[in-house]
Amino acid sequence: IMSSIVKFIEVIAESDKGFENAARNAVLEASKSVKRIKSIWIDNFSAEVAGDKITAYRVNAKISFVLEGHK
Repeated sequence: IMSSIVKFIEVIAESDKGFENAARNAVLEASKSVKRIKSIWIDNFSAEVAGDKITAYRVNAKISFVLEGHK
């Protein structure tokens, strides 16, 4: 029996719409070069502020994926 081998990458993603959108962008961008993504874990939230408005929402995320050739 072959067990799954899961690896993760750490990314920083941004959105001007909100944290949920930033997380979505992290998965979307990672999926361009990484296949078989299984989960995302948000490690940190931050935002950029100009004046009294949030201009950019950022997430530091760990994205896990199954290595090719494994279940």
